[in-house]
Amino acid sequence: MEKRFFDKVEDNATVRIWAETTQQEKGDSLTEGYVSELWDFTRVIVTQNNLQEIKEIWGQWDDEIKWLFYCHYSDLPYLLDVKIDERLFRALVQYWNSAYNCFIFGKVDLVPTIEEYTALIRCPKIQVDRIYSKAVNDPAFSKRNLRDLILVHLDIKKRIDVFALSIHGLVIFPKALGHIDEVVSDLFDRLSKRTTPISAILAETFRSLNACRRAGEGRFIGCAQLLLSWFHSHF
Repeated sequence: MEKRFFDKVEDNATVRIWAETTQQEKGDSLTEGYVSELWDFTRVIVTQNNLQEIKEIWGQWDDEIKWLFYCHYSDLPYLLDVKIDERLFRALVQYWNSAYNCFIFGKVDLVPTIEEYTALIRCPKIQVDRIYSKAVNDPAFSKRNLRDLILVHLDIKKRIDVFALSIHGLVIFPKALGHIDEVVSDLFDRLSKRTTPISAILAETFRSLNACRRAGEGRFIGCAQLLLSWFHSHF
């Protein structure tokens, strides 16, 4: 039922081959003679939320509840077990080019795509043409309230709803440590309408990488787990 990290990497192989073939056919997107004006070294911070509490909650659930979760929200819980290698992540950031929104490894430029991230998350209910977008910064609320709701709510479906919201707010969109932005709850509400969150995940990933690289420092607040899963699928 559950698929671990390296299973996800293998699942993404077909999409990865397609992406690399397309890149080779289309050619390099960089302008001839382009010289990067970014900082030579970026001091990126990859501080993560403490996920031990929700990992313990997931571990306590039986297969029936977990299956109900998979049916509604795909295999998001595997992200809880993706260990962030901070040294690898910091090294990866050095290859990000903000001008073209892609990683440049020598003569090869790579970037996570909607297709690849969809393959990594594997959510059969989303529709790729129903894209979420909301440019609002609302107040945040504490993850402690969510944990209490998960533990005491009598409705099992409501429990998994709040659990999924916790993963979205603490792992996928970890903007404020220990808190979940209300904008995430708005996105979460759209998921029931089969709206895909992939474009929003990629947009936040690119925005955070660009902010860190241009400033030469900063905290990465995108989904580091998905980005590293994508990276391992290529290398």
